Amino acid sequence: MKAIITAVAAFAAAAAAAPTSNNLQTIRRAMPAITDADILNYALTLEHLEDKFYREGLANFTQADFAAAGFDATFYSNLKTVSSDETTHVAFLTGAITKAGYTPVAECVYNFGALTPKTFVATASILEGVGVSAYLGAAAEIMSAAYLTAAGSILTVESRHSSYIRASLGQSPFPSPFDTPLTLNEVYTMAAQFIVSCPSSNPALPVKAFPTLSSAPSNGPITVGSTITLLTPGSVVTAADGKSQIYAAFITVTGPVFAPATATTGGFTVTVPKAPEGSAPISGQTYVVLTGCNTTVTDDTVAAGPAFFEVGPL
Repeated sequence: MKAIITAVAAFAAAAAAAPTSNNLQTIRRAMPAITDADILNYALTLEHLEDKFYREGLANFTQADFAAAGFDATFYSNLKTVSSDETTHVAFLTGAITKAGYTPVAECVYNFGALTPKTFVATASILEGVGVSAYLGAAAEIMSAAYLTAAGSILTVESRHSSYIRASLGQSPFPSPFDTPLTLNEVYTMAAQFIVSCPSSNPALPVKAFPTLSSAPSNGPITVGSTITLLTPGSVVTAADGKSQIYAAFITVTGPVFAPATATTGGFTVTVPKAPEGSAPISGQTYVVLTGCNTTVTDDTVAAGPAFFEVGPL
């Protein structure tokens, strides 16, 4: 658990400078129409990040290092297979984009922070969970049936990665009957925290990063009913009138679950709500955004986030 909390803290600490204009009345520019080429390059951007993360980790830490941290030889071998899978995903998407007549994005420069073998594995678990949510959320945007099938094929493998790594950390490999879809901008907001710079020749992606939101380290397991602190480094989230209620929206596949957020130094506190009967539960790797609206969550209503944290069983 300590390694997981440390990894979450490291993820938050790696946050790049984010936009600070997050008054809820801010008019957000309409995004251009998203094409399949955009979706493929968006997926390739994420695969490049994962591919580099594993290659760098395996270069920095030996099998003996992982063994000293409590991970056996089988895990190390499987970790190398996960890394190979990500490299294959990069090659596949690069080839598909090139074959379709478009320019594939190249690998960027990343900063994954100072990791130990344990926090490396905990961060890998977070990234794999985000990857699952990214492909699930992008599926509805893909027009080509062939591309949709290919994306679905990668999604199922990312899900296997996530389950295996979670189990290796002593977490439930399948903590919820549903996975959580995230929008392109929500995923990019989290990925951007690791990206230092990208080649100027890379095609522009129709994505933007929301103001950063992070969860403060918890003293113990978080469950439904726990009070958590959400931090807004570098920005102050307020409603348009300066006094209306701010809400924390917990993202689920069956719709967001809202809870009032209370302003505190550097952010907000909120109690993790119970999902309504018949809805997807709030459990496992959980995502939350701040908003001034308590009826819907769209890219136009998000004021900051997502932040993420692990919600365990009661």
